[in-house]
Amino acid sequence: MDRAVPIRAEERFDEGRVTAYLREVLPDLVGDSPITFLQFPGGKANLTYLASVGETDLVLRRPPLGPVAPGSHDMAREHRVLSVLHHTFGEAPRSLHFCEDPEVMGAPFLVMERRRGYVVRDAWPDGLDGSPAARRRIAANLVDTLGRLHRVDHRAAGLGDLGRPDGFVERQVAGWTDRWHRAKHEDLPAMDLLAEQLAAAVPAPQAATLLHNDYRLDNVMLDAAGSVVAVFDWDMATTGDPLVDLGTTLAYWAEPADSLYRLISPEGFPLSDGFRRRDVIARYAEATGFDVSDVAFYHALGLFRIVVILQQIYHRYRAGQTSDHRFAVFEVVVPALAGEAAKVAARL
Repeated sequence: MDRAVPIRAEERFDEGRVTAYLREVLPDLVGDSPITFLQFPGGKANLTYLASVGETDLVLRRPPLGPVAPGSHDMAREHRVLSVLHHTFGEAPRSLHFCEDPEVMGAPFLVMERRRGYVVRDAWPDGLDGSPAARRRIAANLVDTLGRLHRVDHRAAGLGDLGRPDGFVERQVAGWTDRWHRAKHEDLPAMDLLAEQLAAAVPAPQAATLLHNDYRLDNVMLDAAGSVVAVFDWDMATTGDPLVDLGTTLAYWAEPADSLYRLISPEGFPLSDGFRRRDVIARYAEATGFDVSDVAFYHALGLFRIVVILQQIYHRYRAGQTSDHRFAVFEVVVPALAGEAAKVAARL
């Protein structure tokens, strides 16, 4: 099961102030009971905490320490989506409250319900069936859940004005290119070439659907049978070309020969032995009816985004804004992964 641990020293907050705030805004859930705080250690960006009040567990999410890129780690957006989406997409946890005052916790944060289950990250969880058949079932469930998300009527769900679907992919390419230039500590010609290739090859979108915008295995929670019981990390959710989500999933889907991919996505590798990227593509096409002939573009865009995200994290590490030594290896991974993205882009 996904377990919480004591809070890392540099990521602590004023627990008394947060307790007082929660008692004020959620009196029916919190009341005057004492609150204990722990931290969920997984993930590499947003900070996620457990607030336990008697038998009630709440989850608090806030952006990472230090400056964040414009448009990223948007807790207001995540709250807006999760406060309504649970009605039509049961895998979305319900968000109960959003605090926009950064003085309470050190940054804006949201309060959401807790879901229980297994999250696959660096190792296969104890208690989750790891047989080849079970892993193939989980892979299929992961793709099918994405297909269901893309069939949600986002207008009926109250999210009709979320994002700007017209020109979405063009803005994605431009936006991630800008983030790259802001976060890089040295020039990397492969990234400059990749940005040019992507900007010149944007496919015409087939539809505008609700997008998770960071859909991958370690952003979902599974039950013991391998079904998806929750999808997390909605801070970049929007509406736009659904194949962007497919490209993200493919970019994290490490196959047995992808030693580099396994550095950035150790959680994805256990599913791909018996369920390859081609199987992901075929099952998604069957579930949605979308044309996937331009999938190489979306795969390359997904890798481009990952390179930028890793560089942003490494930038925070170099600046001393996090002491998590997992991030030191990104100095080597970033240029190597940019080279892998260039290989995918060569198929455009």
